[in-house]
Amino acid sequence: MSKSRSAARLAAVQALYQHTMEDTRLPRLLDEFHQHRLGAEIEDMQFEEAETQFFDDIVSGTIARRDEIDALLSERLAEGWSLARLDRTMLQILRAGSYELMARADVPTGSVISEYLDVAHAFFNAREAKFVNGVLDAVAKAVR
Repeated sequence: MSKSRSAARLAAVQALYQHTMEDTRLPRLLDEFHQHRLGAEIEDMQFEEAETQFFDDIVSGTIARRDEIDALLSERLAEGWSLARLDRTMLQILRAGSYELMARADVPTGSVISEYLDVAHAFFNAREAKFVNGVLDAVAKAVR
């Protein structure tokens, strides 16, 4: 997997999170990330150059198909769990991963799941990452 795609996925999760918190309009959200976040240096941390078109597709596709994605995810959560109970960052990881599994047949299933596991590890411990793995695996079986 290319580093630029990994960076695009991480940035997409951050953009989706921001979108849910601020309800920033999509064109402005994408533009803000293009200008300031993708491949930028923030507080002395160099962000990996992200694949912009891939980032745009994940963010806009996930937002456009959110209801469909949320329905798919809801059906795959353990009994007693709802999307509202999930950590907001976790939810964006699951939404972006699900979108990619549904809409990006050009990316192998194993790559999608392992990439979003890496994203999960950036925010969570191993137990939560295992949860991401289980849910995305169930989504993959349903849509691929």
